[in-house]
Amino acid sequence: MMTDRFSLSTTTVRLDSFPLSLSATCYSSSAPTALLFIRSTNSSFTCSSRNVLLVTASSSSSSSSSHSCSVKDVWRRSADNIPPPPSSSSSFHQRHYNPHRQKHHQQQQTVYWDHSVDMDELLSSIRQTSNEQELYALMSPYKGRQLSLRFMVSLLSHESDWQRSLALLDWMIEEASYSPSVFAYNVVIRNVLRAKQWQLVSGLVDEMRRRSLSPDRFTYSTLITHFGKEGLFDSALSWLQQMEQDRVSGDLILYSNLIELSRRLHDYSKAISLFSRLKRSGFSPDLVVYNSMINVFGKAKLFREARLLLQEMRSSGVSPDTVSYSTLLTTFVEQGRFIEALSIFSEMKDAKCPLDLTTCNIMIDVYGQLGMAKEADRLFWSMRKMGIEPNVVSYNTLLSVYGEAELFGEAIHLFRLMQRKSIEQNVVTYNTMVKIYGKSLEHEKANNLVQEMQSKGIQPNAITHSTMISIWGKAGKLDRAAMLFQKLRSAGVEIDRVLYQTMIVAYERAGLVGHAKRMLHELKQPDNMPRETAISILAIAGRVEEATWVFRQAFDAGELKDDISVFGCMIDLLSRNRKYANVIEVFEKMRRVGYFPDSNIIALVLNAYGKLREFEKAGAVYQEMQEEGCVFSDEVHFQMLSLYGAQKDFKAVETLFEKLNSDPNIDKKELHIVTAGIYERANKLDDASQIINRISKDRL
Repeated sequence: MMTDRFSLSTTTVRLDSFPLSLSATCYSSSAPTALLFIRSTNSSFTCSSRNVLLVTASSSSSSSSSHSCSVKDVWRRSADNIPPPPSSSSSFHQRHYNPHRQKHHQQQQTVYWDHSVDMDELLSSIRQTSNEQELYALMSPYKGRQLSLRFMVSLLSHESDWQRSLALLDWMIEEASYSPSVFAYNVVIRNVLRAKQWQLVSGLVDEMRRRSLSPDRFTYSTLITHFGKEGLFDSALSWLQQMEQDRVSGDLILYSNLIELSRRLHDYSKAISLFSRLKRSGFSPDLVVYNSMINVFGKAKLFREARLLLQEMRSSGVSPDTVSYSTLLTTFVEQGRFIEALSIFSEMKDAKCPLDLTTCNIMIDVYGQLGMAKEADRLFWSMRKMGIEPNVVSYNTLLSVYGEAELFGEAIHLFRLMQRKSIEQNVVTYNTMVKIYGKSLEHEKANNLVQEMQSKGIQPNAITHSTMISIWGKAGKLDRAAMLFQKLRSAGVEIDRVLYQTMIVAYERAGLVGHAKRMLHELKQPDNMPRETAISILAIAGRVEEATWVFRQAFDAGELKDDISVFGCMIDLLSRNRKYANVIEVFEKMRRVGYFPDSNIIALVLNAYGKLREFEKAGAVYQEMQEEGCVFSDEVHFQMLSLYGAQKDFKAVETLFEKLNSDPNIDKKELHIVTAGIYERANKLDDASQIINRISKDRL
């Protein structure tokens, strides 16, 4: 196969990174960046004129979209280093032509000169060219297509410079009259993407279509992978949408990359939607995908679905590994579900799945959170027997366990043991000990510890400062707390949400409500913190008007494209304060920037539509999100049932009830109780009675 001659390795790379907004616009020739290449008789180098479709992308992590091509110094070579072009086509042919090889091919009656030309020498000569004319002169002996298309595509794949490969593609099609090849375009697109020439890519794809070539799976995989790898996620997803519109099937690696990118963007609903698409496309998720989705479901607070994935893995012949269990443990621990985490750990041991460092660290924390300090202590000191060397996280976690259990002596002993054994101590270590000293009412020792960490080159962070402010506030030394806070502001330290909130709480505890209100009012024009942080602080404080004002200002300024949590925070605040029209406003803005709402947000939005008596819109959102592949908690489904009931659309109630009743993941007893209540409120007592009777009949 021709594809064996080159490698599109990007299609098999799992990505580590992915926030941006994309718009595709066809610019006129008068626009300053409309055409990257314009054929000109006065230019020393030109590529073929392309009607480039610009993809403009804004990202805090990448400025590559602004790159442009200079036609005066295309390959960035000085004139002194440019070798003279070949004096004649015959002299060039003599360099690369082997008569003995040709004689052998004549005996084989082979049409092409592929085996008569040394590809390495030809590539070396191509790399000495500095403009289009030199390259065309170099290739002129083969203008009659003496080299096969396979050879030319292989030649392209070995030329990594995007400008030379582009010029070589132009020579193939326009000078040598080779038939346009999707394989050749794939190689050039790969080189252009590696050079981060984002603007040119869409022009190449558009050119393919104009030459009656359809982008294939490799084309789209290369596009999606490179855009995603650079953090241009909206662009990556836009290419995925285009791929699906063209009915080009993806592959497991492609979907896996996109799921991971969505996860890192914290757009968990989008990741779930992609997971559904993957399975609908007939692909079986592998271990990597399953482990990513365990994390996604947990972050989306769909804990039952996260745990059920372990069963799905086993039924699909994929054995959960240590990462599967540790990811699931992390999911439950982050949400404070420690009893369930303990159950999962027990299941892990029953499955004889080996423990690793991460799992041990998680379980030390779980034991501590459940007040099982002895078990945490036992696990820590048994790690070396299992061949697992504790790291600084292990020590820090046990320090925290000792502190929460008020085992201050053990904590101090472990802290000094780390120093005697030269075990790395970091800012977390010191923050934990500062908190322990504060808890034991040894305020000056806590302050001295901050000075000690600074003397060792460990810089305090926002948690260090907020802990000290909290300690001074609780000790009644508000002047020292305020002095520290003002010192940080004057030094230009970025004040995070926790630090600012800690100072507000300190003022409120001291009865200085005016000071607290003044600090909240300052957040309308934050000068030393991101507006996302200001919105979060105002939302936590319940300041609806100020939070809404800052949110609108930040959204209009395009500052809310990197943090989905701000939208959720605002929707929760507005819903609690019965600002239902504003809930819908924030939801629509959220969808406008491409974020998928999670199950909790959908529940609040459906409730808002219900309160506004906009039942049809509620139903449309519910249906749309399901079609997008979002997974809802039971509460969302039950809420939609209630809205149908409030609308008195009992046919819809019955239809949704039967659909949910056939879903094995739905709590059937709760479903029947909710549905019976809907009929009862509508005074349809017979229907309510029938539903209740089914609970006993079906032994729910």
